[in-house]
Amino acid sequence: MNIKNKLLLIPKDFIPTFENWRVEGVFNPGVIRLSDKRIILYVRVAESVVDGKGLQRTCPVIISDKNYKVYYSHVSKKKILDRGKQVTFLKGSICRLNTISHFRRVWLREDGFQVEKIEEIPAFVGTPGCGDFGVEDPRIVKINGSYIMTYVSVSLHEGVCTSLAISKDLKNWDKKGIIFRQQNKDVVIFPEKINNEYVALHRPEGTMNFSKKSIWISHSRDLIYWGKEKSILRARSGSWGSDWVGSGPPPFKTKKGWLLIYHGVRTIKNKNIYSVGAALLDLKNPLKVIARTPINRPLIKPKEEYEKNGFINDVIFPTGLVEDLDKKHILLYSGGADRITTVKKLNLNEILDSLQEVT
Repeated sequence: MNIKNKLLLIPKDFIPTFENWRVEGVFNPGVIRLSDKRIILYVRVAESVVDGKGLQRTCPVIISDKNYKVYYSHVSKKKILDRGKQVTFLKGSICRLNTISHFRRVWLREDGFQVEKIEEIPAFVGTPGCGDFGVEDPRIVKINGSYIMTYVSVSLHEGVCTSLAISKDLKNWDKKGIIFRQQNKDVVIFPEKINNEYVALHRPEGTMNFSKKSIWISHSRDLIYWGKEKSILRARSGSWGSDWVGSGPPPFKTKKGWLLIYHGVRTIKNKNIYSVGAALLDLKNPLKVIARTPINRPLIKPKEEYEKNGFINDVIFPTGLVEDLDKKHILLYSGGADRITTVKKLNLNEILDSLQEVT
């Protein structure tokens, strides 16, 4: 498959929020095309606090729901059991993220490949009780004139959940709070109602080993309360996504069905490799999976240096998709190695032709 690829955003493009902070990654953006044909990205910006003497770990915590104010929790090394790349584990079964994330807006030109403007201040941040430790991985759709954003909120007591916010102008957001509870991520909402209901895909993690993490479907009348749940897309043994799968961008409507770009993870020698595949869901009944990427051939796999090596190696994590102006291609926006953002231009018919019918 012929794919046009560009490294779009890197950490050096962004100014740290505070003087003693450092931008570690700019990735996993929510994406939408504006009425003037330009494209806006809500980019996840992950920052860390530069430790002074190295005798402690500094963990920022958001303490204001009106301004981006933080409290610095200083953790002595004596209390640290293990300090991984992503998470610091403390005595007493407590963990803290090593970075804190917010969203910033980036405007692109009509072609989706040229950066027009990067906003220098946070556009969307966590609040106490709904993102004390930051917000992550937004997905955005527009339904009936309203922009709807799902995002991961990391909180002190609620843990890692998925929350919802609604906006009329992509600037002022009405935060509705948690819609899917702890350890349920990769939530994407279909860009239109189906059978008079909102429909979402999500990926509950769970704590049991009975089944692997898979993509579920859920329905709602009001975007807040969700039900009628069912697992519809599961990991397949021996495949490029043999350990788990999760939704990428919100589903894209085609004449043949809803196109879902998703990520799959395969673990080799304790190393997770994130690749990208696609599935086609029935237009009127998206519980029905019509076709999906073959087991032995992912749509995209980590190949570029900035996808293979970064904050977390071997990761392509798609979160945004818009139709190209030629109506023949899609523009796919992804995080690479939890550090950078890329854009890839793919031929829509080639994607559909690559899928294998589900029997």
